[in-house]
Amino acid sequence: MTSLEQQVFTQVKAIISNEEQVIGRRGILIPLKKALINEADIRIVIDIVSADPALAAHLLLRSNSAHSAGMISTKSRSVKDCLIRLGQVNIYRYAFSFYLKERLDELSEPYKKLVQGYWALNETIADDCLEQLREQIETGDNINIDADEMQTLALFSVFGQVIVLTAFAYLNAELSRPVSLKVLKSLIDNQQQQLSLDAFDALGLDDDLREEFLIAHNLRQTQNPDSPGLVLRRVLSKRGLLINPL
Repeated sequence: MTSLEQQVFTQVKAIISNEEQVIGRRGILIPLKKALINEADIRIVIDIVSADPALAAHLLLRSNSAHSAGMISTKSRSVKDCLIRLGQVNIYRYAFSFYLKERLDELSEPYKKLVQGYWALNETIADDCLEQLREQIETGDNINIDADEMQTLALFSVFGQVIVLTAFAYLNAELSRPVSLKVLKSLIDNQQQQLSLDAFDALGLDDDLREEFLIAHNLRQTQNPDSPGLVLRRVLSKRGLLINPL
């Protein structure tokens, strides 16, 4: 790493550790996380989610994507239905990704366009993973993987790139002389693993998501046939996106 890259790397890590700056609207996410951790009554969770109609609509849409992919037979017809079906881990992951995406849309150019490209890639990977999971089940694989757990993991496929790009955008906004995008590319190419793990730790995401992310990127191995990370690994490998190629 050059001295400039090391300096930017340190500054980007500092920004990533600022959860409020990276994720933005904490008014819903913080009480939602507390309610889920404390296993609050479902009515409390419904009230928190319903306080933001956009989030409620998003969770309902997400909960039915597995139905649309033929992974589940019952369609959620209310916020209560979808929250009961999703479970606390998936509710929080979906909510986190929703507010993260909302925050990314506020970035200035060219970062907004770049990060939207990564987000579109995330969505495509999530669709591919549901299709991969459905095909494995149809061909007789004896696996028991929750479709929403699969999808929420897939939405973090290129988490490192998204977070680094976001932090880089905030950093350059503060500088009188912006740092070249070549430095950003070097960080993404060479420091993706470290910055991804730093982001998982700093942003309070669950340990299982972090573990499956490592499995998906071939950074950790598992003997668990029901690991969604193994399904994601196949999809990422086909796209040449593994941090540690097979």
